[in-house]
Amino acid sequence: MTDSAPPPAAIPAATPASVPSPANALRGTLGTGDIAFFVISAAAPLMIMAGIAPFAIMIGGVGAPSAYLFAGIALAIFSVGFTTMARHVDAGGAFYAYITRGLGKRTGIASACLAVFSYNALQIGMYGLFATSAQATVQQLLGPDIPWPVYAVAGIILVTVAGYRNIDFGAKLLGVLLCAETGILLVLAVAVLAHGGAHGLNATSFTPSNDINSSTGVLLAFAFGAFMGFESTAIYRNEARDPKRTIPRATYLAVGFLAIFYAFISWIIIEAFGTGQIAAAIGNNPTALVFTAADQYLGTWAADTMHILIITSVFASLLAFHNAINRYTHSLAGEGILPGRLHTTHPRHGSPYVAGLLQSVLALIVVGAFALAGADPYLQLLIWVNTPGVIGIVLLQVLAALAVPFYFRRVSHTEGVMRTVVAPIVSVLLMAGALYLMIIKIEALTGASDTVNTVLVILVPVVLAAGYGAAHWIRRKRPEAYARVAESAATKADTESAPEPVPAI
Repeated sequence: MTDSAPPPAAIPAATPASVPSPANALRGTLGTGDIAFFVISAAAPLMIMAGIAPFAIMIGGVGAPSAYLFAGIALAIFSVGFTTMARHVDAGGAFYAYITRGLGKRTGIASACLAVFSYNALQIGMYGLFATSAQATVQQLLGPDIPWPVYAVAGIILVTVAGYRNIDFGAKLLGVLLCAETGILLVLAVAVLAHGGAHGLNATSFTPSNDINSSTGVLLAFAFGAFMGFESTAIYRNEARDPKRTIPRATYLAVGFLAIFYAFISWIIIEAFGTGQIAAAIGNNPTALVFTAADQYLGTWAADTMHILIITSVFASLLAFHNAINRYTHSLAGEGILPGRLHTTHPRHGSPYVAGLLQSVLALIVVGAFALAGADPYLQLLIWVNTPGVIGIVLLQVLAALAVPFYFRRVSHTEGVMRTVVAPIVSVLLMAGALYLMIIKIEALTGASDTVNTVLVILVPVVLAAGYGAAHWIRRKRPEAYARVAESAATKADTESAPEPVPAI
């Protein structure tokens, strides 16, 4: 698809109202650890290990830990090109900024639409899990059975208030919550190791005979889904202390930590019951597996604590995605793609609070619609809303990886071919494979009917197509905004030295 643009001299000057104001610039002093906390919190490690990993073990067997390692390696390869490009592209917007620089503005705007849709789907669907977890925990520990929409609305309010504050406050809060949720799992791991597991420790989970079977495709789909949000490191570049160093370090730290942590803890869960007995232990209630292990090896206090920390784990994920969405919206508004009001930042906190309030209103509308329809908060609000979000993010990863060689082909640089060509192409193949597995195995991920699954998958290309339509309209009706897409802090070498590439997309 061609995406030509008039030469710089022919681009109309931006009007003062459309130019981003320095007063609305995002402010922060985030370091590597702070940004890593954001993206690791978005993945919600305790929720993944307690709520998702048992299903992965039930479906894929004792080879589940290896699937997390494989997914981590694949995403580390993706991160090579991603972080290399991050050192050269000085613009907000992460995925859509990189895709724009490599594949053209129309594809960039379409990917921006898909990114906003996907991150919102991931975040809003999680309110179903938050409500389910809070409802079950309060009922079990305190007694009252409060309807789930009450918890969902309370979660929206709490996330809105936390997102309203400055980003450094959010980083500190997420750091505390992340340490708590990972800490309880590590305490459980120490207890299982000290006891030598149920029947002695072994490494059968990492042998080829257990790693490759008829369920490998479903298992990998679960594994890749567990890393959602790791790529959002680049969204915080405008609030990072030293973005050219901080963003790559935070990305590798997040991917490496999640891969090792997931593999280790899922192996610990298997060893807690024994490789030969894990299937029977899962039984008909996979979500009770980790709590049963905590009760058995640590005592009732640990299981009760873990129930509470599940809630804070999901809250941390909700806040991390909320912050990521707000920064996407803030960036797009600053470039004139969305209404300028959404580019406003708080005069004291420096947060994109208007974008945050809009996102929370959208969440309230979607949660309210599911509540009025009498939907199940887990099986429908969470699964149905999250699934197209996961598919959309993986598709964006494919496009972002594909953008890397196109970008470096047209700019002067000193990066090696491994970083700019080989690793990105390998990651395109790996991420496209993961996307294919998610789509063909979607029934195992959702448990829904063929009709529902078809709708969930089709939503992604529909949003992307709508994005292309929006890009065409913006190019014709608002050329000054179109010219600025992903160029907010671009070097002249990028914007003037060569025309846009014309890849066949």
